[in-house]
Parts: sequence; structure tokens; C-alpha cells
Amino acid sequence: MAAKRVLILGGGFAGVYAAQRLEKVLRPDEAKIQLVNQENYLVYQPMLPEVISGSIGITDIVSPIRHLCPRTQLIMREVEAIDLARKVVTVSPGFRPRQLELPYDYLVIALGGVTNFYGMPGMIEHGKPFRTLADALALRNHLIQVLEEADVETDPVEQQKLLTFVVAGGGFSGVELIAELNDFVTSVKSSYGNLRNAKPRCVLVHPKDHILPEMDQQLALFAEKILGERGVEILANDRVTAATSEKAVLKSGKEIPCKTMASTVPAAVPAVLQKLECQKDKGRLLANTRMELAGFEGQVWTVGDCAAATTVAGNPVPPTAQHATRAAELVADNIVAAIRGGQAREFAFEGLGKLASLGHYSAIAEIMGVRVSGFLAWVLWRGIYLMKMPGLNRKVRIGLDWLVALLFPPDLVQIKAASEAGIVRQHFDAGETVFHQGDLGDNVYIIEKGQCAVLRGDDHLADLGAGDYFGEMAVLGNVSRNATVRAVTATDVLLIPRGDFHKLKTSVPAFGAVFEDLAKARQSSNEQRD
Repeated sequence: MAAKRVLILGGGFAGVYAAQRLEKVLRPDEAKIQLVNQENYLVYQPMLPEVISGSIGITDIVSPIRHLCPRTQLIMREVEAIDLARKVVTVSPGFRPRQLELPYDYLVIALGGVTNFYGMPGMIEHGKPFRTLADALALRNHLIQVLEEADVETDPVEQQKLLTFVVAGGGFSGVELIAELNDFVTSVKSSYGNLRNAKPRCVLVHPKDHILPEMDQQLALFAEKILGERGVEILANDRVTAATSEKAVLKSGKEIPCKTMASTVPAAVPAVLQKLECQKDKGRLLANTRMELAGFEGQVWTVGDCAAATTVAGNPVPPTAQHATRAAELVADNIVAAIRGGQAREFAFEGLGKLASLGHYSAIAEIMGVRVSGFLAWVLWRGIYLMKMPGLNRKVRIGLDWLVALLFPPDLVQIKAASEAGIVRQHFDAGETVFHQGDLGDNVYIIEKGQCAVLRGDDHLADLGAGDYFGEMAVLGNVSRNATVRAVTATDVLLIPRGDFHKLKTSVPAFGAVFEDLAKARQSSNEQRD
């Protein structure tokens, strides 16, 4: 019997733990396991806020997926389409602009969620999401930058604006983020000569009566008290509705002048899942108690933040790591049952407890009905999460990070990851191919110097020189290239990626008109030639 193809989409807790379990229980001749993820690592999400304060090294909370799942083929691409009828998943191109189709026998959808700023003007441009390692690094760099700027700012109003930090969302992520952010800014401002007597302002905005609605109310009130004593302002029954480069705008009409606006608002499912034709519940993929996608039982499973599922007792499965890992193992066991024949299991796990760090040696915890707060809860928080961290080397590194953080002040090194401009220049030697017929239309090209030939099969269609444009037809029509372009002489081109091209086309109508007219003329010429 040929090995079954098991395809896992997503490299978070759910996806990685499903792959690990499948590797453990299935022989290589029984199944070929593939996992699609844009990064080659698993982020240990509960410790992400500590990257902000520098308590943990940037890479110490990530584990390479290839080490965690050595038998699984990792495909570092973005999922672009899922065809449940054909049982094929299409992923984005790599260096070569060709999409890749992955057929499967069994599919696990564990793509998690994405930050959703829909209906919040200015948040995409000025709000800082906090979901990924890249988000954490960007926010840490930004914090250091505003402190540097505040140190040289002579206008007291502008300085206070730089020292005001707003976090939207009072769930676990928001509370832990504001706690670490407040600790970091308070502890490092003494390193800046002009900020030693300054008073930073940290504001947590939450739409409900009290923060941490998932926790016991007494523990949530304790958290509010601790944060308040440390100078954190909590604005309950309100939410951020918009942002500019100068302020955060709240639903109540209040405006908070600031240069830092971070958001941990609830996520939406990725766009590829929003387009998926299947049953959903408030946007998330509807699953039964066996974590099977409704309507595709025995073929497709969904787990993690993107899934809407209930336990056997009828309770919603929350988007937490402890539920995701156990649900992932159940999914793997049910795939094994589908391959070998057997009884599928139902999800009955209701949770062992909840923990939230409040920074500065304090936390709250509710474990198996027992409520703990303060220093003891902080020790429990660190001990439990350290124990669950994948890999002995990561456990050791994090333990050493915590020891160093106790002995020395936080590091103020700013790691600037300079992003390359969207519009770039490229050089091609004579004879090199710019793109092939059939490639995806991912860029528009403008020749600055040199000469190119346009070819289709054995036919020579045209010659292009300095000042000529090409590649616009495939980008405008969102289709594959209908010809090959090759450099005849050494050629320099200006490359405009698809996303930037459409922004320019939308914002500057005259720019778009030039390329649309050119595309129509070339289309007409091609039709006459054919």
C-alpha cells in the first residue's frame, strides 16, 4: 500500500504537535508528512512579552521545526488556496515565480489567526500588532527609539507624547505586554540623562468591565490592583477605534497623545480560510468534537485559533496552548485511525488552569480550582512554562536568561532590521532570462539601460530598450506570463512588485492609465499576431 500523504498547514503549537505525534505513531512507509509554514521555527507564544523587556533572548523562545519534527518535510511557503474538492493546496512561489501544488489524502488546517485592523482607520499604518516574533522585535526596537528621541526632546509636551504607551486589549497577551513594557521603560529610563525624573505613562484599554475576563474575577481584580500600583492606567469599557502618528482615538471620544500604540485585539482567520467554502462559526472553521471539518469528516481536520470546536461536554475550545497541543495529538490519533482503521476519539479536555504574568516577580494563577497570586504564582508561571518549553537547550538558555536578568540591568541594544525598499534595481547580464513564459506576474519592469528581447517559443515578438516597460499585462490581469523576456545586452531594470504597483495605480490614476493603455495595445497586437 502506498504511503498516505498527510499535509499540515501551520507551524504553531497545533501544527507542530500534530506532526510530532504522527511521526511517533506512524511508520515512514505508512505516511508522508508535510508541514507548510512561512517560518522554519515554532514560537513559544507564552514567553513572547518577555522579549520586549529583554528578559529572554530574541531567539531563545523559538525552536527549529526541523529539529522538533525531523521526519516531516517542511515547506516554507504561504498558503494561497485550498481546494477541498480536488484535495490540493496551492502555496506561494519561492525564488522561482511558480506556484506549488501539494496534493493530500489527509489535511490538517492549523493556520492560527492574523491581526485584524478592519474598520479601525490608521491602525494598519500606526498600530503595532503583537502576535509574532517579528512583531515583538519591531516593538522592542520602537520602544528604544522613542526613549532615545525623548532624551533629546526639549518640548515637554512632545517628550510626554514620546513617553506615552498605549496597549489595546486586556486579555492575557495585553496584560502581559503592558506589564513587561512598563517594567522595561521604568527600569531603563535612568540610563537616559534627561529622563531620570520623567514619568512614563502606560495605558491599557479594554472593552469590558475588568481585564482578564478569562480568569476568576478576584484574580483579575488583583491584577488590576498590582498594575495600578505600578503606574499602569486601565481604561475599562472602552476601546481603540483609530490611530494617527500622534494619538490613539477611543470609542468614548477620548484621545491619547502618543507615539506608541500596540494592539493585542482578537485575531481573524487568515484570508485564505475566509474564502474557503465550508461551514463556519463567526468566521472560524466549524469542527465537530473529533476536530473534523464539518462536511469533510475523515479527510480534513482543523485545530487551533482558526477552529470553532466544542468539547464532549459542549464547552467551546479556547485558543490556548494547552488546548491546542492536546487537540493536535487527538487529530494525529484520529488520522492514524483513518489510515489503519479504528475508532476516532473525541475531545474531552477542559483545561488544567490559567496563568498570567504581571511582571516584576508577580503573577496570578488558577490551577485545578486553586487560586494563587503574587510571588508564588510568578514562580509557578515560570516553572510551568519552562518545563513545557520544547527542547532541553531552549530550557537551559531561558534559565540562563532569567538569571542574567536578575543580576544585570536590561540590554538597550537596538537591532535594526533594515527593510529593503519595495521598488528596487536589478542587473541582468547578456543572455540572462528576466522571466519565463508561464511564471507568475509578480513584478512590473522598467528598463533603465540595455536591451531585452520578448520571446514566445521560437518566435521573436519584440525588442525593448531604455525607457520601455514590460510585465504589466500579467500583473494587471493577475495571470501567468504569456512570453519570455531575455536580456540581449547587459541590462539594468527598475523592478516594481505587484503590491507596490497596485498602490501606485490606485493612488495615482495617471500612473495606472499609462500601463493600462500599454497593456491594451500589446493585447491587441498579440491578437492580430495570433
